[in-house]
Amino acid sequence: MWTDVLHILPWAAVACVLTVALEIGVLALLRGRSVAVNIAAIVAVPILSVLIFVVSISGFMFTTELRWTAVTCALIAIAVVPAAVLLGRRIAIAGITAESERAAERAGEDSRRQLVAWVSHDLRTPLAGIRAMSEALEDAVVVDPDEIAGYARRINTETIRLSGMVDDLFELSRINAGAVKLHFHDIAVEGLVADAMESTAPSARKRGVQLHARADGGWPTVSGSDPELTRVLRNLLVNAVRHTPEDGSVTVVAGTDGTEAWFAVQDSCGGIPEPDLPKVFDVAFRGAQARSPMPDAAGAGLGLAIARGLVEAHGGRIAVENHGDGCRFEVRLPVAA
Repeated sequence: MWTDVLHILPWAAVACVLTVALEIGVLALLRGRSVAVNIAAIVAVPILSVLIFVVSISGFMFTTELRWTAVTCALIAIAVVPAAVLLGRRIAIAGITAESERAAERAGEDSRRQLVAWVSHDLRTPLAGIRAMSEALEDAVVVDPDEIAGYARRINTETIRLSGMVDDLFELSRINAGAVKLHFHDIAVEGLVADAMESTAPSARKRGVQLHARADGGWPTVSGSDPELTRVLRNLLVNAVRHTPEDGSVTVVAGTDGTEAWFAVQDSCGGIPEPDLPKVFDVAFRGAQARSPMPDAAGAGLGLAIARGLVEAHGGRIAVENHGDGCRFEVRLPVAA
């Protein structure tokens, strides 16, 4: 018995070396293929090697024992190889999911860094102005009643601006954290447009910008949350009015396209440089001066980012393109059932 074992061991060692070499060669040929294919090869090669080894040491004498061995190897291969393929697919899916999660984490971290940079710059500027004006009033540097009233108005304006920035920052934080609570019901887009245009009309009149609205084929109805969709449209209108020069116009257009409803805000801002189009919904992006903003058009750069977050929370899409003498921001949402 021990003599037989000692006789088989060298052949077994040679078989092991050859099997490992064959595994390495097969994996090298399969480089770039899927994980499932590689795992199936790792499982199938040893089974095939065992069969070849048994046949070779039997002197290629196809005895009953050899046939049983061949049948056993075949059954093992039939059972194990599909399981290996399934395992490989699960590993591949798990890897893709993990990579997607890492990418989302990196994107979230980048977004947080952008927010920190935005806070450190944009909140500091109005605070510095408020502090300087309040110190001037406290130290009686300004004594003329008209100048005092002017300082008070400017402090109030900067305070309102700061309040708006903080509200936007809070809303964006809720969106990024997935904490936005939406209460879906059927909403007529015509009502959304009317509400958003009413709130934007004073600033449009101040700038001399005309607001228009029309429906192509009738006003659609969408399923969504009224306050959030109103805010989306209002943010788009505010952005359009802000960047449209005097005597320009902003038009809201709406319609239905199959199972999707859409509304778009078209302005006459002069267009956005093509390299900037993919960035307009990024946090704190303000765009190039080529958009011809009005002198006081500097914003916090969060309105479009908030609009994108709220639209995506509704399962919709938002996009921008240059259109005519300006831009067209389009929102697409599922039609109400």
